[in-house]
Amino acid sequence: MKKSLLALVAGVIALALVGCAAQRPVLYPNAKMKQVGEAAARRDVDDCIRQAEDFGARHGGREKAVRQGGSGAVIGGVTGAVAGAVGHGNVGERAVQGAAVGGAAAGTHGAIHSDQPGDLHRNFVQRCLRDRGYEVVGWQ
Repeated sequence: MKKSLLALVAGVIALALVGCAAQRPVLYPNAKMKQVGEAAARRDVDDCIRQAEDFGARHGGREKAVRQGGSGAVIGGVTGAVAGAVGHGNVGERAVQGAAVGGAAAGTHGAIHSDQPGDLHRNFVQRCLRDRGYEVVGWQ
C-alpha cells in the first residue's frame, strides 16, 4: 500500500508540473508594437526572457514547486510521526504517510502556481522591454 500511495503521489506531482506553462508578458499595442509587428515583438520578449535567465533571474516556477513539495514532505512527516506517537499507531508508518501526503499537497500547490514568475524575473523582463519601447500591461 505504501508503494502504491507513493507512486500515486509522484504521478500527480509530475502531471501537475508538466501541465504548467510559464507566464509571459502581455504587451500594450503602442506605436512600437505596431511598428515592429507581433512576430518581432515576440522575438524581443523571448530575448528579454533569455537575458533575465542569463543574468540569474530565473522564472522560478518548477524549482519553487519542488522546494514546496520537499517542505511539505518534512512537515507532513513530522505531523505524521507526532500523530503516531500520540495515537496507537506505528510512528514510522505514520511519518511516511504524513510525508507522502504533505509532499503531494505542497508540491501540487507549487506546481499549480509554478507558471507565475518571481519578482526579480518579472521586473528584469519588464525593464528590458520598456528600454526597447514596449509597454507591458500584465502577464499571462
